[in-house]
Amino acid sequence: MAATTTNLCPLSSSLDKPNSPSKNPSPKPLSLFPQTLPKPSSFPLKPFFSPSQTTLFTSASKNPISNLIKTSPDVHSIAGYDDLDGDFDDDGDKPREECGVVGIFGDPEASRLCYLALHALQHRGQEGAGIVSVHDNVLQSITGVGLVSDVFNESKLGQLPGDSAIGHVRYSTAGSSMLKNVQPFVAGYRFGSVGVAHNGNLVNYQSLRAMLEESGSIFNTSSDTEVVLHLIAISKARPFFLRIVEACEKLEGAYSMVFLTEDKLVAVRDPYGFRPLVMGRRSNGAVVFASETCALDLIEATYEREVYPGEVLVVDKDGVQSLCLMPHPEPKSCIFEHIYFALPTSVVFGRSVYESRRKFGEILATEAPVDCDVVIAVPDSGVVAALGYAAKAGVAFQQGLIRSHYVGRTFIEPSQKIRDFGVKLKLSPVRAVLEGKRVVVVDDSIVRGTTSSKIVRLIKEAGAKEVHMRIASPPIIGSCYYGVDTPSSEELISNRMSVEEIRKFIGSDSLAFLPIEKLKKLLGEDSPNYCYACFTGNYPVEPTGKVKRVGDFVDDGLNGSMEYIDEGWIKVQEGKRESSGKLAEETMM
Repeated sequence: MAATTTNLCPLSSSLDKPNSPSKNPSPKPLSLFPQTLPKPSSFPLKPFFSPSQTTLFTSASKNPISNLIKTSPDVHSIAGYDDLDGDFDDDGDKPREECGVVGIFGDPEASRLCYLALHALQHRGQEGAGIVSVHDNVLQSITGVGLVSDVFNESKLGQLPGDSAIGHVRYSTAGSSMLKNVQPFVAGYRFGSVGVAHNGNLVNYQSLRAMLEESGSIFNTSSDTEVVLHLIAISKARPFFLRIVEACEKLEGAYSMVFLTEDKLVAVRDPYGFRPLVMGRRSNGAVVFASETCALDLIEATYEREVYPGEVLVVDKDGVQSLCLMPHPEPKSCIFEHIYFALPTSVVFGRSVYESRRKFGEILATEAPVDCDVVIAVPDSGVVAALGYAAKAGVAFQQGLIRSHYVGRTFIEPSQKIRDFGVKLKLSPVRAVLEGKRVVVVDDSIVRGTTSSKIVRLIKEAGAKEVHMRIASPPIIGSCYYGVDTPSSEELISNRMSVEEIRKFIGSDSLAFLPIEKLKKLLGEDSPNYCYACFTGNYPVEPTGKVKRVGDFVDDGLNGSMEYIDEGWIKVQEGKRESSGKLAEETMM
């Protein structure tokens, strides 16, 4: 494919080499005036995030207590979180990223490369996968429930010829009709066909759907992504990518999307840049978009830059065009990408995820030191922060918990109930490391606290003398409305307990969280460019009415008016922000 690139949106006048994220200056204000970009090989990294007050979340006790708090079993079974005696699934007591997306243009093996890239993004969604390719001006689609390796084989990939493709992996809760909600979606309209894969969540989905249904639109799924297709279909703008621009101007919330038509690949990111989306290029000139750089690495594509917040990139046989979606506000990229979601090998928002997590651990060791004999991690997400903690504290890091990667979602428990059965299936304590030791346990976050209490108990049963929990994120007090599956605020343990109360609940000898002021100080001048809503309750885009907790929840396949489809929705409550902000202040006291 030709290496020409056109730009309708001047973003930066200073250029660095592709892999030098921290050296770029801030971009100039966006506009719709044309400008020629340099050759693709010299695209700058997005300069939002370069590394650059103090309250310590900590408590200690010599007499640990483990209390039980009852929460709604209905919510747990819906959301996939383990209840107090339930199964410990892959990410049991963690927030869950919904989706990963890939787009490839100009490679004769586009669908196979898409398949490999989705493998690299499997951590972003394990419930369904799909690929759409273009061949002879026809969009061909294969989607399925399960892991990428479950959905695709040699035969199915052979049914997806063509030099352009998009792909998607998703997390969702189950339901008999879940398959029809697996993306990418493909739809026909009067000028052709379009496929779309979406990562994020629209906070005005309910009102948009109501407006479209009032105008005669018929919906086949409960996914907010389908709204985008309807908006494109009713747009009268020309050419095609302006239909996307017009549709996206009506959207509120988080969206990183790739679109595929008979002759174009289009990538778009919301004006706040909540979810990541990067651009790369293979040696044959093929253009690649993906949620994370780890996908580019696997298929040997060179990372060129991020898709900027508020930008539309159009790729066709003539090259790459860049267009401003709209003048964007201050970026608000999701900080949890660096805390938990992204793979440590990725560069997200211009920062190394590995380096971020290592520094989180170093901060914890400095701000919350404790006499200990060994530092261990809750695998796998706590490992890098634990390495940082151990190095800073001058204490050996060891594998005190071994995770089994071979346990499926269902397993048979013996009739004589085993306490913490689900956790024990997943995590095995190493008695030789733990027995008689004062142990620091590093984890990335505490959401509901139930899994943390089981892990502490597991370590103590293995003979640990003391267990000190260190959490590489601030306390989570607010639900996310921007594409992350989190419990309602009422279920979040940090939203209803002090740090000392949480310590007692999980049974540890001490507990400390990453202070949010130290987190912001680490991010330096880029600190304002991140979203901290789950820690503060202050939302960059205010949700209204009901907002889907995940993009397509347990109402999958249900038909009827939106007012009768309530499961999987969070009703935004008046005064929620104020109460959450107050809780945050109290937690920092």
